[in-house]
Amino acid sequence: MKRTLFIAAMAALLATGCKNQNDMENPFFSAWNTPYEIPDFSRIKTEHYLPAFKEGMARQQAEIQSIVDNPEAPTFENTILAYEYSGQLLKDVSGVFFNLTECESNDEMDAIAETVTPLLSKHEDDIALNAPLFARIKAVYDQHEHGKLDLKAEQARLLSETYKGFVRAGANVPEEQQPRFRELNEQIASLTLRFAQNVLKATNAYKKALPGGDTVTLDIPTWEPFMQSCTDRKLREEVWHAYADRCQGGEFDNTKIIDTLVNLRLERANILGFPTHADYVLDDCLAKTPAAVYSCLNAIWGPALKVAKQERDLYQAMLEKDESGAKLQPWDWRYYAEKYRVEKYAIDDAEVRPYFALDSVREGAFMVANRLYGLTFRERTDLPTYDREARCFEVRQGDSTVGILYMDFHPRASKRSGAWMTEFRGQHRTLDGQNVMPIIQVVCNFTKPTADRPSLLNFDESETLFHEFGHALHGLLSNCTYPSIAGTNVPRDFVELPSQVMENWCRHPQIMKMYAHHYQTGAAIPDALIQKIAAAQTYGQGFMTTELLAASLLDMDYYTIKEKQHIDPLQFEQQAMDKIGLIPEIISRYRSPYFQHIFTTGYDAGYYSYTWTAILDADAFEAFAESGDLFNPELARKFRHLLESGNTVEPMDLYRAFRGKDPSANALLKRKGML
Repeated sequence: MKRTLFIAAMAALLATGCKNQNDMENPFFSAWNTPYEIPDFSRIKTEHYLPAFKEGMARQQAEIQSIVDNPEAPTFENTILAYEYSGQLLKDVSGVFFNLTECESNDEMDAIAETVTPLLSKHEDDIALNAPLFARIKAVYDQHEHGKLDLKAEQARLLSETYKGFVRAGANVPEEQQPRFRELNEQIASLTLRFAQNVLKATNAYKKALPGGDTVTLDIPTWEPFMQSCTDRKLREEVWHAYADRCQGGEFDNTKIIDTLVNLRLERANILGFPTHADYVLDDCLAKTPAAVYSCLNAIWGPALKVAKQERDLYQAMLEKDESGAKLQPWDWRYYAEKYRVEKYAIDDAEVRPYFALDSVREGAFMVANRLYGLTFRERTDLPTYDREARCFEVRQGDSTVGILYMDFHPRASKRSGAWMTEFRGQHRTLDGQNVMPIIQVVCNFTKPTADRPSLLNFDESETLFHEFGHALHGLLSNCTYPSIAGTNVPRDFVELPSQVMENWCRHPQIMKMYAHHYQTGAAIPDALIQKIAAAQTYGQGFMTTELLAASLLDMDYYTIKEKQHIDPLQFEQQAMDKIGLIPEIISRYRSPYFQHIFTTGYDAGYYSYTWTAILDADAFEAFAESGDLFNPELARKFRHLLESGNTVEPMDLYRAFRGKDPSANALLKRKGML
């Protein structure tokens, strides 16, 4: 009954189609008449999104029906390729809308997202649970499994990934369970959207006026420096709680959403034949099992916690000198960590930041990409952009344009916190073999420049820029045929390798000398300061590693529950932290009610991947260091092949082809000073 109503609604939509003037002028309904077919942001209005979404879904449904109705026997071309290239309009509008909801959101965009999210969930289920479509896909898959098809390697990979994707999306779910399966998907999609909206609104809602006219917010570029420098302990406590207690009740409460969401994901995993949601997620990752993830995290947890306790004792002694009898609290940690860092290493952010002006760091990242891969970056102020703060670069290889890169660096009320890379369009080739150029976006939240000073980054922020730029290179250098296995469409516990490995160039003394220049004098960073930064690299690793591992273990604990249960997130979180022995002076990097990675942005049962791939990135960079040339051409060529290959090859086969062996954790432990 529901399916009949849905198809009838789509038919009615097609019948009314583009008859009104607004539809005729909808920029999504024609090719972008712009350089490189960049989305024509200036023409896109909020009222264009919903009609474009609906039309895109209707067109893809018609394309799917054509595949199903094809009287010819299923083949790779008439089934797998036909499906792979279906839904182009829907991809176009999604690529613009969902990226802009992250960095250009408003009440209208939120309302559209709330409307379209359940429609998209239904649409995706209508495809995934289309039995005749899956029968054709399975027929082609079975032919290949029995050696009856002569496919190239990339074609075979697309076939296997497509088949696996349908199975994971519910194609084998019994018919009597499909209504509930659809309901679960719709509820999960809506809840993740609400969770993200609550975090953004709660973050924007807090502003604390300080003496002297300054204001502290919950955006990390203002919050963290405040916590490091504020001498008023009660004020630190207030601002810390404002950050750490977000979305715990009140208007933007996320605790009930977590309770529902975790249980819904468990139920869906059970329907798909998995004992837990983590088992379902990891089955498609390199780790494969929860046991492998716990083993990886626990191997580092012991050494990290030992160092964190040493740091705790050190800061407790410093607090005692300032306030006899006081006990160190989480809101004291950053203050005394920074104070000790300044004393021990004679270094503070005020000394470092002048050498890490945003433009200098960005040019440093560009320089590394040029030396490794021969890429050049030319800023284009004449190309369409979605916000005046977003800078646009044409990325070139010799005389050819490789892609377009948007870089959006500063906080706005419309932008969620954090840093990320995404794409308006991924690289692939059309059916007739024409290369489609990637349009990549990097978004950060660095302190804005002032009238007399550029945006100056601390060293962690500099690494963040290199990190996200590494993701961008993964998208820009993609050289694949099929969109669904191109670029960054790789397992989650592999996707962080290209980003994290770039941080190694950022922090290496030799490279720092090449890009870190004083924003006023132009002088290169002095050797003495480089040595201080290098000496401080292992400082604070107890805190940084334990808070990251704590968040990773908390994520796994949520998604390895095997039975439906009522979850009080704050109580659940505390029990998880007590179980691993996290000291009370440190909290998980993200507390549950604002842990967007695992409840919103697709890292559920996947936050461990930052640690998993840290082993890979440290091992990979060690190859360059051991060669004596940080831009070793042969190693760069091999690593570029890894970046170009997307998911066309098993990821660990790509890594072994680069490194010549399996990865070792020794390089990571050495880098953290924990070996």
